[in-house]
Amino acid sequence: MIYYKWQSAPPDDLNGYMAQNFLVSWDALQQGRGWVLLTSAFSHLHFLHFFVNMYVLLGFGSFLERTLGRLRFLTFYLLAGMVGSFAHAAVSAFYLSDPSLPALGASGALAGVILVFSLLFPKEKILIMGIIPVPAILGAALFIGLDLWGLAAQSGGGGLPIGHGAHLGGSFTGILYYIFFLRPAIRRYRRQVMAV
Repeated sequence: MIYYKWQSAPPDDLNGYMAQNFLVSWDALQQGRGWVLLTSAFSHLHFLHFFVNMYVLLGFGSFLERTLGRLRFLTFYLLAGMVGSFAHAAVSAFYLSDPSLPALGASGALAGVILVFSLLFPKEKILIMGIIPVPAILGAALFIGLDLWGLAAQSGGGGLPIGHGAHLGGSFTGILYYIFFLRPAIRRYRRQVMAV
């Protein structure tokens, strides 16, 4: 629905309803529009962006939802999306010196999902670019490395218009979620099984 609202929005209208409510930036947060931390994570302007994110969500998210349970997965997904949005805003303002740089998309949340998946199932094969099989943990490390490289390129005035800060924020959230919530739960479960 949000994607279709973007299609009917006036082109290049940065003060319109969609831009004011579904794009995250440091300026938007400073103006008191904190809800964009969440709404931007559900917003996609172009079909390819929407399609790729939904494909990744289907592939990794459906598996992780079955593993974690619906409520835990949803809670984590929303948290990773909001942290990713905040990370984009902060990185844009303080590292790229552009507090007005807007972003949208689910990729921050999805980066978190990919990281949790790769930490839970590090040897599971995933396909890079849809064709190259690698262990999930290696794929996640490559993903983080690519985002660090891309962010460095952006800081020098180059790079692609990709929300590397959002990806890194979501990835960081996934790592912390695994360390502080999932790994202790796995250890408790193993101790209970061993005690039987």
